[in-house]
Amino acid sequence: MAAPRELVQEFYSIGDVCSLTELKPHVLRYWESQFKLLNPAKNRSGNRVYSRREVELILLVKHLLYTEKYTIDGARQKLDEHRKGGTLRPAAREALEVEALESLERELAELQALLEDPAPRQT
Repeated sequence: MAAPRELVQEFYSIGDVCSLTELKPHVLRYWESQFKLLNPAKNRSGNRVYSRREVELILLVKHLLYTEKYTIDGARQKLDEHRKGGTLRPAAREALEVEALESLERELAELQALLEDPAPRQT
């Protein structure tokens, strides 16, 4: 599993966002219906175009749902609290950092398992 790429582009396709967040497209589309802050623009072809800010928010939602174990309603309330308190952006950035660290840890564990596996590799 690859580490999430660093967010360096301004806009991302749904495929890019799926790769960055390790989420399926149907999950992203569902979350858009549940979280009003997730509202990607659409290009002339009608394809979703996500901003860097929206990708960070998606990672925050993922963190709230998958790591903190909030329900959809609970995550929605937490996002509202962050928004009203002016801490939405820092919380989203922190979620991005946590996701990157977890991805690196998974990659390191995979590498360690490969190094410890005495079985010869066949190509």
